[in-house]
Amino acid sequence: MPGSANAFPRRALLGGAALASTGFLHRPALGQSAASTLRLVPHANLHTLDSLQSSALIALTAAMAIWDQLFALDSKLVPQPQMVESYEISNDRLHWRFRLREGLLFHDGEKVRAADCVASINRWAQRDLFGRRLAAQLQEMRAVDDRAFEIRLKAPYNQLLYGFGATSCFIMPERVAATPASAAVTDFTGSGPFIFKQDEWVAGASAVFARNPRYVPRQEKPDMWAGGKVAKLERIEWKIMPDPATAIAALQTGEVDWLERPLADLLPTIRGRRDLQMQALDPFGFWSELRLNVSAAPFDNPALRRALLPATVQGDYMQSIVGIEPSLYRDDVGFFLPGSPAASPTGMEAITGPRSVERARQLVKQSGYKGETIIQMAATDLASAAAMSPVARQMMQEIGLTVDYQSLDWGSVSSRALAAGAAERGTWHAYCVAWGGLWITNPVSHLHLYGTSPNPRMEALRDSWFSAPSAEEQRGVAGQMQELAFQEPPVIPLGQYFIPNAFNRKVTGMVPSPVSLFWNIEKSA
Repeated sequence: MPGSANAFPRRALLGGAALASTGFLHRPALGQSAASTLRLVPHANLHTLDSLQSSALIALTAAMAIWDQLFALDSKLVPQPQMVESYEISNDRLHWRFRLREGLLFHDGEKVRAADCVASINRWAQRDLFGRRLAAQLQEMRAVDDRAFEIRLKAPYNQLLYGFGATSCFIMPERVAATPASAAVTDFTGSGPFIFKQDEWVAGASAVFARNPRYVPRQEKPDMWAGGKVAKLERIEWKIMPDPATAIAALQTGEVDWLERPLADLLPTIRGRRDLQMQALDPFGFWSELRLNVSAAPFDNPALRRALLPATVQGDYMQSIVGIEPSLYRDDVGFFLPGSPAASPTGMEAITGPRSVERARQLVKQSGYKGETIIQMAATDLASAAAMSPVARQMMQEIGLTVDYQSLDWGSVSSRALAAGAAERGTWHAYCVAWGGLWITNPVSHLHLYGTSPNPRMEALRDSWFSAPSAEEQRGVAGQMQELAFQEPPVIPLGQYFIPNAFNRKVTGMVPSPVSLFWNIEKSA
């Protein structure tokens, strides 16, 4: 590229190249010891491994096992090179050049090429919000040779590496990445440390992952999604157990080694056992909200939505989920996760100030509320929502709102909330839900921040956050977004909670992460 602005003075060069019944899953192959196989009861059934198609954390758990990333977030939410060996950026920040590590292979033995990366990025950019931003600013992206590709932009994109590392930008073979982002991939040839055994997948019952002997890990220590992904186990077997009591019993008898997200009510059965332990592996936990339909009366009135804030006692909601154990929840939580780069004190007095049902009643009257019915949907089959929903109903009734409480399964809640035109028609007004905390650490993945109808001011601030050149300026924009969110609440923040995992003490080396990771884990005989 001509001109001094397009020289490459900045260079980043980085070194390093569950079983309730054994009839449900195949037994380990002859010669495999029990210590080489980990049996896990995941928190949900696996429907797809394509996390670009599904927002379910279970899909991301599976995807992380079988596919690798160009960059990966560490525990401080800093993107670190993963498949990338080195990268260069021009002075004007419009030209990026990336070089892959030597020795990267797909599960079928084919080399990972720059063309595969370009195709994978293009698919990701069709659906992911960070990717769409890249697509909007993209001038050209092409493979230079088998190990190098470049991206030319129309305008600087300061969140490019974060987007690569924080979301589902997984590297697939070019033929697989040709699958439109509107459809789920069905070829699970991966680039990561484990191979998905599609021939052993029994939907609703079991799934199996085997160690990828061709995978070349980085040399750094594992740090959340970044660093060395060393597969020390030969086989990971998932056993789907929808009944929590059955899952606890399987852990106690040694039929499984690891139980994700046991119900809080069942945790006392684990405490005190020398062979079992509990640990909250997700450092970000779950962020909870009372989502409001701001597209239809009466919650199209910001004054009525603000009236809910003085009566919101976050500790009540959190204790309904995890009990009174203070290490498992936080209150005084705003619109961004505490401790995250976007967290701000701006406007927090709405949550941290004195709680007053009487004050909330006065604000309801002043808002002009005339007794309209509030349709509250309550998901009975989602533990967190089932626990929080009665608390929200009582709070709204106490401040003078007329509540029609409708108990539904989560699928029905989600379908009604997302149905075309449902918000505008007022077929629902509120429901409780929890999100993975990682996605509440920035204004892009925090989707509910934008409400059920367009909010041009909030969207303009999101654009400003994208464009902000420094972390300090990004925090300032996030503070403005939180201030606006308290003025015109799209949701009511209800707190943050953590769910401990339960596992046999023979299992060690788990890497803290928002989703379960299987590299670095060892299991003694």
